[in-house]
Amino acid sequence: MTAADVSAPDGATRPGAPPAAPAAAAPADKGADPFVSFTSSDRFATVGEIFEAARRALPPPVWDFLDGGSGGEQTLRANLSSFERWSVLPRLMTGAGEPDLTRTFLGIELSMPVLTSPFGADRLLHRDGQLAVARANAKAGVASIVPEAGSYSWEEVATAAPGAARIAQLHPMGNPANFAAMLRRAADIGFSAVCLTLDCPTAGWRERNMRNRFDVDVDVVSGNYPHAGPADLAGTLGQLFVRREPIWTWDELAERMADSPLPWLAKGVLTGADAVAAARAGAAAVLVSNHGGRQLDAVPAALDQLPQIVAALGGQVPVALDSGIRRGGDVVKALALGADVVVLGRAAAMALAAGGEEGVSRLLELFREEISTTVKLLGAAGVDELTGEMIRPAAGRAVPGW
Repeated sequence: MTAADVSAPDGATRPGAPPAAPAAAAPADKGADPFVSFTSSDRFATVGEIFEAARRALPPPVWDFLDGGSGGEQTLRANLSSFERWSVLPRLMTGAGEPDLTRTFLGIELSMPVLTSPFGADRLLHRDGQLAVARANAKAGVASIVPEAGSYSWEEVATAAPGAARIAQLHPMGNPANFAAMLRRAADIGFSAVCLTLDCPTAGWRERNMRNRFDVDVDVVSGNYPHAGPADLAGTLGQLFVRREPIWTWDELAERMADSPLPWLAKGVLTGADAVAAARAGAAAVLVSNHGGRQLDAVPAALDQLPQIVAALGGQVPVALDSGIRRGGDVVKALALGADVVVLGRAAAMALAAGGEEGVSRLLELFREEISTTVKLLGAAGVDELTGEMIRPAAGRAVPGW
């Protein structure tokens, strides 16, 4: 089965179809004027509602493609449970005011320490794909990492939301001449940085896709290569399509990035040794990630590896984290453990599937509100005050390295 064979139920968010209309809000109690309200008239009141709406909107094979992991999905489960192994410690009576959530990452000013990941095949989830994600990010004051293997070209996404489409993603593989040409193209478009996904020497072993006989069609991953067929993409995206190509070395990567006019982010790092190697090869930042459990199964949760990577780098370069982040409280824990920013992958993709630009905008609102609430309850004046003193392993839960 291919993406072209999949049909969604009427009203579902799918390529070529508009998102379902918002449900009517319940009438408000005119006599009530609560000091604090935890109700919402928005279409989605919680992040959980967004995820459930995405599940309902997508055909089952596409949901499995989005929700699933590799192998037996051990790492997928570990990513989620890793956040529960940490407790936070508030400071009382600090006099802190409204929290400052702003942060700068690779020269990019962010209204909160959040970016969205370069998930490809985005038109499978919603007809507007990464265009909608970038527009929502622009409204929220956060940034998109725009995929190489996306449904829309870098130029199209940058035109849709130039203030948000700030980082272009590339796979360091395939034809070196194409890689060099894409680096020049990213600079010419006006991107601020490049994200290199290092953990894809080949596609992961994804059994949900196998059981569903589901293959992603070329047209939803070739936005940057509109005239390319499978054979052409094998020459540009290399090991993602042809498993026999050799993996580049750190020295080769350093040499091929030496003339890049843009700083680069090393995505997919899970060890202190690789973090240091990336910095030595010229990386301006490191993204601690296991690809959301979609590549090599049985690797540790990304959050579990974050402290050792932060320690190994010793402040040489900033550190980002993705994999397993499902709520604003998760973001706060990651920042307290040393991350400078987080990158939302599945959460943003599910929000896109649930409601297009509106869904992603609501997700970012909910993340912002929970981050702000959590920072305030911790007694911090902003995200810059989140430190290791505010977090510890939860009672009775073992944390690797602690």
